[in-house]
Amino acid sequence: MTHRVLIVEDDPVIGQLTEDYFVSKSGGEMQIFRAEDGISAMEMINGNTYDLILLDVMLPDIDGFSVCRSLREKSSVPVIFITARTREEDKLFGYDIGCDDYVTKPFSLAELFAKSNALMKRAAGNVVKNELVCGSITIDTLSHQAYSDGKEVTLALKEFEILRYLIKNKGQLINRDMILDVVWGRDFFGNDRIVDNHIRKLRKALGASGKQIKTIIGKGYKITD
Repeated sequence: MTHRVLIVEDDPVIGQLTEDYFVSKSGGEMQIFRAEDGISAMEMINGNTYDLILLDVMLPDIDGFSVCRSLREKSSVPVIFITARTREEDKLFGYDIGCDDYVTKPFSLAELFAKSNALMKRAAGNVVKNELVCGSITIDTLSHQAYSDGKEVTLALKEFEILRYLIKNKGQLINRDMILDVVWGRDFFGNDRIVDNHIRKLRKALGASGKQIKTIIGKGYKITD
């Protein structure tokens, strides 16, 4: 079975070395595609399907975090971040927005190949669940539909993304900065009170289920069953 792998890497030397290694080690069973910037990656992702994406974080124009965030609105394809950024908060942020693994430069091609194979096997052997449930709230992460007590509710995109993030971390305290980073992106420089406004709209749209979103005064928000 041939696997389609997209390598998004702005360094052509690293990209070519990775491609050559993967083609050789897979015995030709991996079909490799490459992009060297975020815009090209988005165009390729929107027009094609892949079994795995190896995604550099520090890209020209659109960074890898933004590419992954956009990708996760419509696909559950496995993503491995490859980056020189080694800070723990960067890794945690990557997992928050939907990556499956995180490899730091310089990296071992053998290790990257092994992780890639393991992820693709896992993805092929499991039915991806797009539905997230918390108490009387249910959301479908691919269709962007939300339900309160079984009835569909209409949410703006940012409100849906906030709800998804809260449910994925249900029972945990989430502060405004964490929501801003994941939903608006790290380049957002507005007032963090925008989060409060969207939470208020989200609660109103959810009706009685909106009470599941708790305000922790001075700290942030938490959703519970």
